Amino acid sequence: MTMKADGPATNARKIDRWDGGFGWIAYPEEEMQRASHALATDEGVWLIDPVDTSDLDDWLDEFGEVAGVVALLGRHTRDAAEVANRYEVPVYLPEPLSSARRELDAPVEVFDGTLPGTGYRTVTLLDTPVWTEVALYDDESGTLVVPESVGTAEFFRAPGERLGVHPARRLVPPTPLRGFVPERILVGHGEGITEDAPAALRTALSGARRNTPKLYAKSLRNYLPL
Repeated sequence: MTMKADGPATNARKIDRWDGGFGWIAYPEEEMQRASHALATDEGVWLIDPVDTSDLDDWLDEFGEVAGVVALLGRHTRDAAEVANRYEVPVYLPEPLSSARRELDAPVEVFDGTLPGTGYRTVTLLDTPVWTEVALYDDESGTLVVPESVGTAEFFRAPGERLGVHPARRLVPPTPLRGFVPERILVGHGEGITEDAPAALRTALSGARRNTPKLYAKSLRNYLPL
């Protein structure tokens, strides 16, 4: 199993299906388990941090027109430009990520506060020269979208965790996520959390530092040759 796959994504897996959208993992065989999401709103469908796949056109048929593509992590923009150009829509960047427009060969719109025409508001999780990340939260549906700080892919989770804090953020967990009581948590790596999501989030944040040695030990066992 490769850490990060490339080439045509012809075996994508649909995940996180709910009334307000769905997600997909373009390369189910990769260890990073990069996940993308389609959020259905009155304005149309918003594609969040997309990794492109040949299945996407068919999957979007029931949800209507694409309103825009959203990138939530400054460190990489995945296939945001390519997907936006195909659907003839802009890439939307939260204001803290406005400098990422230099990386995008596509029309760009910068927004602040709320994704235009929707109930999804931005939550800045980190804003540094090396890591800028913004989450989205919709109060009505209780949907929390976190691109990187927490995830469910194997390399995020210490033993016993359903949701884990990113290995690089364990010692300084994403405190802006405290206090949220989401119905579901959609993540950028792995399948989302749809059952007892508030407890999974609380446990991930409160145990981030304490469980760090267990996570690192697991990683050594899994990735280093014996």
